Amino acid sequence: MRPKKSSSSSSRRGATSPPRAQPLESTGLAVERRRSSPVRYEAEEEAEVESSYEYNPRSFPYSVKQQCWEKAEKVKGRDPDRWRRDPLGNVVFRKLVGCPGCLCHDYDHILPFSKGGKSTLENCQVLQATVNRSKGNRTEISRSDLIQKSAYCRVSGRDMDLLELTAFGNVRRSQDSGGCNIQ
Repeated sequence: MRPKKSSSSSSRRGATSPPRAQPLESTGLAVERRRSSPVRYEAEEEAEVESSYEYNPRSFPYSVKQQCWEKAEKVKGRDPDRWRRDPLGNVVFRKLVGCPGCLCHDYDHILPFSKGGKSTLENCQVLQATVNRSKGNRTEISRSDLIQKSAYCRVSGRDMDLLELTAFGNVRRSQDSGGCNIQ
């Protein structure tokens, strides 16, 4: 036999949904419990650690990544919001981040994070992902060695158009492209 439905507030919500609990912060209980409890919470410990030294995240903040992209060399005839060159001359596509392909890029710490490098604009460069992975945390690596580690691929203008169509649904050229505008 089924038990009878009670006339409490839980029956008004429906028999299948459990009663909803209010967040502790909205009731004020969480603050009181934290003050009276001897247990330390991770958030409190993190706040103390952050206040004791300068906060420096391992990954670059979004705003630094934007500025880092802006300072990379532009590809002539292409939309600079979509295409750039890394310091070694490799063409990279903005939408391809962190993958191992020849058009993929990473935001690289020039002075590695593990050796005290900060996650700032001055220490950031757009670098082909394959080169960045082979560089690791080394600082004494020659430009010619890094060029040898590049994933070389010859990309035609038509290939670039197809990538843009796939990623963005259109093709945009820069002002200096010198080509015809399709209307």
